[in-house]
Amino acid sequence: MLTQHHTPVCLSVAAYDLPLWSIVETNATLYQREPDRFHLLLTEPLIQDFQDPSRQPSPQPPTEAPTPRLLWLEISPYRVIMTMQGNGRFSYRHFWERGIYGLSRYWLQTTDVTENNQIRLRNFTRSLFLKGKKLPRHVRVEYELWSNQVQIGHYVMNVEIHL
Repeated sequence: MLTQHHTPVCLSVAAYDLPLWSIVETNATLYQREPDRFHLLLTEPLIQDFQDPSRQPSPQPPTEAPTPRLLWLEISPYRVIMTMQGNGRFSYRHFWERGIYGLSRYWLQTTDVTENNQIRLRNFTRSLFLKGKKLPRHVRVEYELWSNQVQIGHYVMNVEIHL
């Protein structure tokens, strides 16, 4: 039976070997699909395009308002899948499973709706940790990101679910 809980969450991603760190604190909806499978849906804050202060502002008004970015995590004790979609230009999907090489896909859309540029990287999941008896309270995924034979970082993603 599908049950849902509205709860505050804190999602963070950090790199061990790069100056990268990001935190999202927001409310989310936690759906229990089965006794050990959950979906967590949250809205990520908008990333505004960088405006160079030395350039003159564009005389054209924005064509449309930015859409919220939705983060959807599929959580189980064995795997985590995270999908970001919704802003129309950039999307990604990570598949992590303990001890295996998964896929990380990034989609870069251009103004041509028929063109869809996809970047596929491999990730190796070093560890996957899920804490919580009936409902997850903490999810931690530690992984390496690879492009062919080149490692492009060692990362950790933490999700704190405040029930």
